[in-house]
Amino acid sequence: MIKRIQEWLSRKDRQVPVEISPDNIPRHVAIIMDGNGRWAKRRGLPRIVGHQNGMKAVKRATIAANDLGVEFLTMYAFSTENWKRPKDEVDFLMRLPVEFLAIELDELIEKNVQVRVMGDTEALPSHTRRAMEEAIVRTESNTGLILNFALNYGGRKEIEDCMRGLGKDIQAGVLSPEEITSELIDSRLLSGGLPDPDLLIRTSGEMRLSNFMLWQIAYSELWFTDAYWPEFDKAHLMQAVAEYQRRTRRYGGLK
Repeated sequence: MIKRIQEWLSRKDRQVPVEISPDNIPRHVAIIMDGNGRWAKRRGLPRIVGHQNGMKAVKRATIAANDLGVEFLTMYAFSTENWKRPKDEVDFLMRLPVEFLAIELDELIEKNVQVRVMGDTEALPSHTRRAMEEAIVRTESNTGLILNFALNYGGRKEIEDCMRGLGKDIQAGVLSPEEITSELIDSRLLSGGLPDPDLLIRTSGEMRLSNFMLWQIAYSELWFTDAYWPEFDKAHLMQAVAEYQRRTRRYGGLK
């Protein structure tokens, strides 16, 4: 693994001079992919062109994370609030996973990537749901990078649903309030089974969380870039990881 990272970092097409230690790669990177529409607008193009180019950035980020040794990559693909957008745009966004997986799934399988989804998938159009289900089934035995799409996902709704489930268990007498712990809540969230993100990246210059993994990012390191999502590439990821490695994670204590 160390040799592979060193070779990758030494490539001439590396765009920025950064030093990354292979001993401190974030296990879980989460990305708020933002700025597709603004990227297109600045070029006088329709917003859907921005989304199409954003899809290409998903592939770049996945390959870069896999090469770097990241174990989990969560991509904020569509929020519960995104349904408020114009219907034509929402319909297009719902077709993107179908198109992306039709083109890229075989390569993801070759790279030993496992695809997962977290969110209210029952509310998705049938063609979107079928594409995601096929990807999950075809990659479920893969043991490499876990590519986790947050699709029709909202952090507050996730916590509400979790609390509602715990309340029903208490009402049914199968759980007492004293048994509720952080570990139990972790296991009941949509991200159950995944470690909390070590590093959260947001593109486009915006500095907010937008209802994304509100419980899980309590102690994540945050990194923001002015680059729009369609511009995001391995150089940006390396910059983010380099900055992550320069920080000291204290988790509320002193080190």
